[in-house]
Amino acid sequence: MALARKDVGEILVSKGYMTQDQLDQVKVAQKNAPGEIGKIAMDFGFVTEKQVIEAKAESYNLLFFDFEKSKNSIDPNVATMIPEHVARRHKAIALGKRKDQIFVCLANPNDTAAIQDIKLTLSGANIRVCIGTEEEIMNAISTFYKSTAEGGSLVPVHQTEEGDLVQKDDKGDALSAGVRQDLVQVGLDQGDDEEEDESADEQNTAPIVRLAYSIIQLAIKDGASDIHVEPQRDNVRVRYRIDGVLHEVMPLPKYVDKPLTSRFKIMSDMNIAERRAPQDGRIGIMLDKKDYDLRVSCLPTVYGEKIVMRILDKTSVLLGLNKLGFNADVQAELEEIITQPNGMLLMTGPTGSGKTTTLYSILHKLNTIEKNILTVEDPVEYQLPGIAQVHVNKKAGLTFATALRSFLRQDPDIIMVGEMRDYETASIAVESALTGHLVLSTLHTNDAPSSVIRLADMGVEEYLISATVVGILAQRLARRICNNCKTSYEVKASELRRFGYKDMDDDQIVTLYRGVGCEKCRNTGYKGRVGIHELMTVNDEVREHIVRKSPVSNIREAAKAAGMHELKEDGLSKVLEGITTPDEVMRVVFTAGT
Repeated sequence: MALARKDVGEILVSKGYMTQDQLDQVKVAQKNAPGEIGKIAMDFGFVTEKQVIEAKAESYNLLFFDFEKSKNSIDPNVATMIPEHVARRHKAIALGKRKDQIFVCLANPNDTAAIQDIKLTLSGANIRVCIGTEEEIMNAISTFYKSTAEGGSLVPVHQTEEGDLVQKDDKGDALSAGVRQDLVQVGLDQGDDEEEDESADEQNTAPIVRLAYSIIQLAIKDGASDIHVEPQRDNVRVRYRIDGVLHEVMPLPKYVDKPLTSRFKIMSDMNIAERRAPQDGRIGIMLDKKDYDLRVSCLPTVYGEKIVMRILDKTSVLLGLNKLGFNADVQAELEEIITQPNGMLLMTGPTGSGKTTTLYSILHKLNTIEKNILTVEDPVEYQLPGIAQVHVNKKAGLTFATALRSFLRQDPDIIMVGEMRDYETASIAVESALTGHLVLSTLHTNDAPSSVIRLADMGVEEYLISATVVGILAQRLARRICNNCKTSYEVKASELRRFGYKDMDDDQIVTLYRGVGCEKCRNTGYKGRVGIHELMTVNDEVREHIVRKSPVSNIREAAKAAGMHELKEDGLSKVLEGITTPDEVMRVVFTAGT
């Protein structure tokens, strides 16, 4: 794809679509809030989307297709050569054919992954890329495609809220019509020989490509955080982790095991010939104008290679702290802590408790032109503009500790350490906090007070802990009650005593809420998640207990006396507000002995 040779703004002026004065206004706005010239000009109301697309076409030396003027020139037989779900995913439509070239119009002609995918579905045909407006392309797709579903025991196709055509099998599992058709095609191509060793070229056949993309696309639209593709003895199980809980979404036939695994390995730049050792990779994908990163892990098992993909939504880390479920008092206290010029703020909680999202949200709030922010992570899950992020590479000798040593020579104001795992990392982080830097990091402990003991176990002296740690935030993620099927019920207040509820009367009745289950929440009664927090501010009394090496119980009591609300208490407040349920708080907060 040719790179832009002409400035879009200058082209808009030369075509008379906007004046030079208007372009100057747009450029001033672009300096204050970086973005595309064309998009900013549209926001000002100076130009239309079609005018911007036409200018982009000239800028990239591409053909501009005006559907309003030329829609009758589209060849209906060519228009439907791209499978409908691929056309809708990439916002692309085939226009016509000339000699050995197929003209394909895309809304985003710079999406090389989309172009590659389309080429594969067209059996490697020579594509001539054109550009058009997204709205006109999608309207053309709706005009030229007629979705059909045939065969098997499938009930008629129906429309989901997202607009995708899906079918339900006899068990009620939602499967895309494209997935069903691709499975049939893979079966025809693959045969029943499960032992056949597929080559890389065989993994690029269109049905497998579409099947792999469909699994990812459906997971993102369902709001899944992880995809599990697990080979079993007789089939391949696909499960999505939605709101922290795994759900089986589709059983696939055994014959798709090897080609599907190889396709995911190709997409994530793994070695498809290596089947005996674990591998890691990444996949980048765009869906509905949003960028997603998939962190992929491949693990050899008895029945084949298991693929697990963690879906990272790049926009989720740009949430404000007020959208993470913080109690107003806790949020105010946290914001006061992160404005301090030096010290150490620790995040604690199990894997999957949202620590990274909260840390990135804090960094996003602190990220200003006046601050030099450095992070060291393993791996870098989200890329934040304006922040220098370092990826740990143990093979090259780049560890948390070596990166931190270099950070101190980079004149940082704020340092984020992905995780403190050993004494060397912890000691350098403490040194950084002592020398005038704000350090953010994570630990794996059950609650905030226990983090002090964990640091001491690593070998950090208690007087250093008391001198550097300014706050410790413990976090869990509980499922939200689905607003669509939310209903009230009554319980005796005595049933809430385990959460610390102070009832005045044994017979007092409290109104709570729960979800009864509906299509929107997959009949679980829950939709989305909310944070449950425990923020311990390290004041003079807590510092004294740390230096004296007091038990965790004493540190906890001192913190509670200073206003700390325990996880179960914050969970109770969200139960009483009708945000979540007692069972959900029990699931994520309570451990044996609490």
